[in-house]
Amino acid sequence: MTEPAVALIEARALACVRGRARLFSGLDFALAPGELMHVAGANGSGKTSLLRILCGLSEPESGEVRWRGEPARRVSDDWRDGLLYLGHRNAVKDDFTPLENLRASAAIAGETTPEDTLLRALVDIGLGARLDVPARSLSQGQRRRVALARLLADSRSALWILDEPFTALDVRAVATLAGAMSAHLARGGSIIYTTHQPVDIDALRRQTLNLDDFSC
Repeated sequence: MTEPAVALIEARALACVRGRARLFSGLDFALAPGELMHVAGANGSGKTSLLRILCGLSEPESGEVRWRGEPARRVSDDWRDGLLYLGHRNAVKDDFTPLENLRASAAIAGETTPEDTLLRALVDIGLGARLDVPARSLSQGQRRRVALARLLADSRSALWILDEPFTALDVRAVATLAGAMSAHLARGGSIIYTTHQPVDIDALRRQTLNLDDFSC
């Protein structure tokens, strides 16, 4: 008998408090390699807070995150090295060009991404005519594309955690990003994301986690 695959990431009885408000409690899920999970819920239900907990930027009030079957804090280097998180803030340096921003992101992550891969990612996301323009001169949508180009250049992260990735993008950029997400899933990567926009993403396995079901 074939044993079931170990989940890539799990949440066990997670609870989250922000200020005096308990956002959710008793939250459980398991995400397998190659699986897509949409985190849904009303505004203020804790979607961003949950994503930050899942990538180690915030602590839950109680409960545990597990990475490849182990407590995430026990294997913290593998956990953080294995995921790529993009939040509401683009983390784009104003004085850097789009290409320089991608180089810096790769260096911080300890990656040795070829220059042509970075250039192709920027061109594909629609920034081919803005490669040498300081980020401070870019529109909000273009700055978002600089951040999202990290996904197109990424080939090593097992898990993408994306908070409203389609915000401020035009139709073409949305299609490019959806294609990159589909390709990541097809090669065995996993994705956890939030969005208010209906976007078609190819996935053999998917689930929806509605935080309204865990509200207090």
